[in-house]
Amino acid sequence: MSNKEVKTTGHVWDEDLQEYSNPLPRWWLWTFYGTIIFSLIYWVLYPTFPMGKGHNAGINTITYTDSKGNEHTTPWNTRYLLEQEMNNSPSAVRQKEYLDKVGNASYQDIVNDQDMMNFTRAYAKVVFGDNCATCHQAGGAGVARLFPNLSDDSWLFGGTFERINETINVGRAGIMPACGTGNCDALGEENINALASYVVSLTDNSIDAALAEKGKAVYMGAGACFACHGMEAEGNAMVGAPALKDQIWTIAGIDANTAAADKVKEVSTVIRHGVNQPNGKIVRVMPAWKDRLSPADIKALTVYVHELGGGK
Repeated sequence: MSNKEVKTTGHVWDEDLQEYSNPLPRWWLWTFYGTIIFSLIYWVLYPTFPMGKGHNAGINTITYTDSKGNEHTTPWNTRYLLEQEMNNSPSAVRQKEYLDKVGNASYQDIVNDQDMMNFTRAYAKVVFGDNCATCHQAGGAGVARLFPNLSDDSWLFGGTFERINETINVGRAGIMPACGTGNCDALGEENINALASYVVSLTDNSIDAALAEKGKAVYMGAGACFACHGMEAEGNAMVGAPALKDQIWTIAGIDANTAAADKVKEVSTVIRHGVNQPNGKIVRVMPAWKDRLSPADIKALTVYVHELGGGK
């Protein structure tokens, strides 16, 4: 047998069927051994495989600066690596410089400076999309019965820069009690229906005048609705009580095509259950964002939301 002949294992079947012995190339073997060594080192340094109810965290760490400027050191994680790159890249540094400028400027200075306004619109639109659009929708149109429209210039808690900033910072919650100040059974279905008819009559002329007048008496008397919504149903931004005569419905499911009878039914539901009451069905709570977003983020959002609705 010459050196160029391929060696066999010595196994022969059917007299002429042999098993060749072709060794793997040495470079391939060393590469294979290298991958094993690499994987063992990787398993030690980085989170790789499950352990019980969790996973090994690895001994490697990453230090990153979050969007609020706070520095953290944590076991290595691709999420934090991305955050580090996003907060420390050249574009992120330039963005931070602009954001600091916005954060230190007054609202009037921001509005009057076209360059700052352009940045604020672009930046806050992304922040709004990431944090607010889930409820208020991408364009701020809101969802009937649940989340108010931010683009209609009707502000439950006020439309000034200061009030919008406060709303974002501390959050809001509806406080309308079920059936006004008294027990629903004491008020009675007849009075609830009359009260709803009065509220609807403020924007719909087709409601029976006599029934509406009876409802007005409930509004000013047993229901005590005037205490929050005002003597003329003009609303009260200090407590988040909406105006009832502007044809903008944030809780009742009413639009331009809703029939008068259905409007009364919708308003009756709101009166009967209230907002955020233990037994109510209507829940309206906006969380506070002061611990989730930086002051500069909230200021930019304030300007963006103010402009969405043509704030006051």
